[in-house]
Amino acid sequence: MSKESLNPLESAQLQVKHACDALGLEPAVYELLKEPQRIIEVSIPVKMDDGTVKVFKGYRSSHNTAIGPAKGGIRLHPGVNPDEVKALSIWMTFKCGVMGVPYGGGKGGITVDPLTLSQGELERLSRGYIQGLYKYLGEKIDVPAPDVGSNGQVMAWMVDEYIKLNNDNMALGVLTGKPVAWGGSQGRNEATGFGVAVIAREAARELGMDMTKITVAIQGFGNVGRYTVKNVQRQGAKIVAIAEWAPSVGTYALYNEDGLDFYDMEAYFNEHRNLVDYPKAKMISLDEFWTLDVDMLIPAALENAITEDVAKVVKAKLICEAANGPVTPGADIILKERGIPVTPDILTNAGGVTVSYFEWVQNLQGYYWSEKEVEEKQEVEMVKAFNEIWKLKNEYNVTIREAAYMISVKKVAEVMKLRGWY
Repeated sequence: MSKESLNPLESAQLQVKHACDALGLEPAVYELLKEPQRIIEVSIPVKMDDGTVKVFKGYRSSHNTAIGPAKGGIRLHPGVNPDEVKALSIWMTFKCGVMGVPYGGGKGGITVDPLTLSQGELERLSRGYIQGLYKYLGEKIDVPAPDVGSNGQVMAWMVDEYIKLNNDNMALGVLTGKPVAWGGSQGRNEATGFGVAVIAREAARELGMDMTKITVAIQGFGNVGRYTVKNVQRQGAKIVAIAEWAPSVGTYALYNEDGLDFYDMEAYFNEHRNLVDYPKAKMISLDEFWTLDVDMLIPAALENAITEDVAKVVKAKLICEAANGPVTPGADIILKERGIPVTPDILTNAGGVTVSYFEWVQNLQGYYWSEKEVEEKQEVEMVKAFNEIWKLKNEYNVTIREAAYMISVKKVAEVMKLRGWY
């Protein structure tokens, strides 16, 4: 199937425009929300292990800080570019709005394949990113976190560099997603996947689907995909297919009609660094994956995965967006026409930013919660957000995505008005 060459910034802007129009807001609101307040590009020179110097491009976008400091991950991926970072920061603003956390949207990235770097090179790159941006970061200014290609170790290096550059001020809350041993929150690693499973369960219930009797296909086995698999399995669903990517074969998928086990796949992945030739499933193409006859489909990889071509052939009764922007606007229209509901990314994967907020609060207070407390608090907030959106969806007869944006855009617009921004 063809891969649509769609600019994610255009997708994000279109979603915001639809919400502004549906709410009848003044034109100034969309003008203020369609572009980030600030985007910074930095060149990061890194001394490689062979003695050469290579320069990498890094970016940081702060979309809207009406409600609070910018918040969003740092993506390390070859496809990172300014428009992608802008789009992701826009989505973050409304993700925070949906969950009611006091942040605006931010996002960052470095154009690099982290798998090609040694540990030392990755550390020097991480520190170089902070050296270029630290003046624009802070616990009450802009608070980064991990995203695709980055992790707790990367965050630890970045926080350490930030502290060094700020007169040894121990501002642990400047980045979230840190290791638990050094200011991180219990439950943060699994937060996004846990939240995806919560929203999937709530949506399934509203649609009359029993999680213990459904089949699920999940695209992606990175941090989000992996813990989505774990928590969806924990709820009793049968996961029959996983789609992934590996340098040796490109995109591929695994299928077993009798079900795949998270713990067995995780052990195989940790040993081989991919799921290629996993012995307890047959390998199928990504095209075959999209057309599987399953009850629930969860795209948990990158944006623009479900194109118009894919939307025409999927057979799932429910799609839950675990990735950011995985369904293109054109595909969204087709899915709506076909009667296939989609729980949007700004709700479905908002568990990550919710627990990042919890981590930030714990850092500021110097008081830390148990994993059980974190999970309980996260679940309460996510169910509350889901119920608010579902109620509005029924009230206005709109899609779940449209309802989510209407709620979030309205919250941000109200605060911008109070602050005199328009």
